[in-house]
Amino acid sequence: MFMIQRFGPILLAAACAALTACGGNDDAPTKVDTTFGTIQGADDSALSGTYAWKGVPFAKAPVGALRWAAPVDPDPWTTPRATTQFAQPCVQYGRIYGPGANNTYDATIGTTLNQAVGNEDCLYLNVWRPASSQGNLPVIVFIHGGSNVSGYTADPVYDGAMLAKTANAVVVTVNYRLGIFGWLNLPQLKPGADAQNDSGNFAVLDNIKALQFINRNIAAFGGNAGNVTVMGQSAGAIDVYALLTSPLIVNVSPKLMHRAVAMSGGISLASNLPPGSIPTLNPASTALAQGNALLNNLLIADGLATDTATAQAYVATQTAAQIATYLRGKTPATLLTTLLTRLAALGLAGSGPIPEGVVVPVDPVGAINAGNYLKVPFLASNTRDEAKLFPTFLALSPALGGVSGRLVSDATLFSTQFSYNPDAAPAVLIGNWIPAQYLPVDTPVTGFNAKTDLLNSIFFIASRDNVLNALKAQQPEVWYYRFDWDEEPAPWNDIYGAAHAFDLAFAFGNFGPSLFSNVANSTANKPGRLDLSNAMMKSLGAFAKNGDPNDAALGVAWPAWPNKLLFDASPAAKNISVQ
Repeated sequence: MFMIQRFGPILLAAACAALTACGGNDDAPTKVDTTFGTIQGADDSALSGTYAWKGVPFAKAPVGALRWAAPVDPDPWTTPRATTQFAQPCVQYGRIYGPGANNTYDATIGTTLNQAVGNEDCLYLNVWRPASSQGNLPVIVFIHGGSNVSGYTADPVYDGAMLAKTANAVVVTVNYRLGIFGWLNLPQLKPGADAQNDSGNFAVLDNIKALQFINRNIAAFGGNAGNVTVMGQSAGAIDVYALLTSPLIVNVSPKLMHRAVAMSGGISLASNLPPGSIPTLNPASTALAQGNALLNNLLIADGLATDTATAQAYVATQTAAQIATYLRGKTPATLLTTLLTRLAALGLAGSGPIPEGVVVPVDPVGAINAGNYLKVPFLASNTRDEAKLFPTFLALSPALGGVSGRLVSDATLFSTQFSYNPDAAPAVLIGNWIPAQYLPVDTPVTGFNAKTDLLNSIFFIASRDNVLNALKAQQPEVWYYRFDWDEEPAPWNDIYGAAHAFDLAFAFGNFGPSLFSNVANSTANKPGRLDLSNAMMKSLGAFAKNGDPNDAALGVAWPAWPNKLLFDASPAAKNISVQ
């Protein structure tokens, strides 16, 4: 359907007749031929003005011998495949940002915390486009956040319909392997025949595989394979930087990405940053320590060793293939339980890109400084109060306060926010949420605002300045915005303010069910929210189309970095300014 515009007038008329009055055939707009087979999506034009395809396979299930291996093409299918439901989320342990038991935002998120959820058969993507016959549309590919250990594309915040319609773009969201299933550095999993397999960067390779699928197939959805914007938030932004600097992206032709958007992320090693900063990337040695600790603790749990020394002695008696088979025989629940009960205490429960030199450079910021990255228009952002989503980090040092900035557990946080009414009188007292030593929040030096600002400066802002200044030294097309909206009803305006991830609902135009919707989105602040969201989505559309985020909806001219655009709103209307 979306290729009809390429015909001349006579062929166009004939094509329309063949399709029963240009799409009169009910399934014509949503039946698409991909390189692996035909898929049948959903026509949501009456409700959202879009067509959607959900659960489109872009790689074979990474199970069995494909666990901890580079992704491979899915097996072709010969009969049309229904793509109207989200595929399963990638396997992970339950967090408040995760899929729960039902792959949607519901009460089971609170009852599956720290339990294995999701499925290893998860390498699928989702596509939305405006319900029109227009082709050659810009493409926006989104990589979700979640510390690279959790998250799911079925999160209602990530529904791509509103962004696709407002930005007039094809929007794609991608599942990728998470945690130790997506990144694992262990010698016994490196057979040596394939440097990509040996990299341990399986999730980065998943995202590259998705981009390859998009390059080959997006024209059938009406998208322009020569104009792909890759956008990610938080851990997804780290993954965007990994792609931007990956030799597998830099050196490939045709290009797989043509613009990049990194929301609230960075890719700086400790060696790139001022002393005392918190890096956004760990060296490959950290991932190796994690891999060895995982193996050793599994052996101890199975009675094959009694401590690290005897575990290492046992490993020495086994071939690499035997150890690989042993690990692939472990259930996700066993692996994740070991991670949470053993490795977390060692500080080895995190995951993310491994800078090993083949898939991800040993020093990505150094690669940018040397010009060894993909030079494309770049848009970055932060929220003003990033660190208010991470108040437990205040316990990291006496300078930050020395104790957690949050009194409630994840379970209590979830249950409170799940059932909260933002239009009713406040049902939460700030003193029951934030410790007294950080109150009042606006106390100079010791208050919650001051301490989270300090955390923000050594964490998000340090990495921001490091990577954006490196990019700006290489190219002029670097833009930056800060999200300042903090109009939540009290006391959430003090607890969260413009916290990390609060800009996502605005960027996607989705204010329905989500972790923060019931504490943030009141009737009183709705006009300003919607006005600001509309401007943000139109600006993203302009960037995706033209490589420049300037758009009339902003009401101001957006200069390049180091200038900053501030996205804010009153309860009644957007308030966008330049700093």
